[in-house]
Amino acid sequence: MSLMLKLLMSTAAVTIAVSANTQPDNKQLLKYVKKNIVKNPQVEAKGVSIVETKTIDNLPGWTVLLTTMDLMYKGKEINAPEIMFVKDGLITGHLVDLKTGNDYRDEIKPTVPESMYNGAHLLFGNQDAKHKILVFSDPLCPFCQEVVPEIFEAAQKNPENIAVYYYHLPLLSLHPVSGILTRIMHVAQEEGKRDIVVKMYKLQIDPRENNVKKVLEAVKKQLGYEITEAQINEDKVKKAMSADEENAGRMMVTGTPTVYVDGEWDKTREKYKQFIK
Repeated sequence: MSLMLKLLMSTAAVTIAVSANTQPDNKQLLKYVKKNIVKNPQVEAKGVSIVETKTIDNLPGWTVLLTTMDLMYKGKEINAPEIMFVKDGLITGHLVDLKTGNDYRDEIKPTVPESMYNGAHLLFGNQDAKHKILVFSDPLCPFCQEVVPEIFEAAQKNPENIAVYYYHLPLLSLHPVSGILTRIMHVAQEEGKRDIVVKMYKLQIDPRENNVKKVLEAVKKQLGYEITEAQINEDKVKKAMSADEENAGRMMVTGTPTVYVDGEWDKTREKYKQFIK
């Protein structure tokens, strides 16, 4: 069970001591988090910082705060993202549309920081392309297999217009083998063999396979790419995977594929198509 599942979230709107139209300060937010979000006595909230503020047309008067909670859990420091809605001295973690049943917190994600558009994650297209597509993906995710290769192809055919920045997010609870496959993909990309990243989406393999030698053999046989266990176990590779996971948390990504177009979350995963010439 993840840490966030251990933290019981409040669904009630809580009144805080702040004047109307005034954004709560960090001290007030921390008080709210301690009282209404962190319910596990083993978790200590140390601080809250606002990463970004947003407004939503369908929520007049409400300000959306995308924050990071600084938590301590069993001696380990954890930075956990959290969304809060503020209006007229009220704050809540959930706003539900009674007509649709949709929770607005599920409709919002942070804007992509410029630092995430870096050369290490540029997969296809030119770095100065007009439009930037950022993807979090797992090659064994069925939805990724439908969507992501088409995004790759669009960037390959329109490099001046579309640049794809790729982040690994293996869904280990569903298909543990992805932890091995994503490290292979990372090494292949570093070697300039981007075709292997694309081909990985068609690899036929047991999603629960955990024998590294069998996985490497399958990749060699099906994709024609030979790589050693030592290569995918290098510290720099593991650190790169951890960094991608941290970025997923920062961007509040909970599933794959998650696609951003020009900095904003694209729930449809299809906005990139308007940039194809």
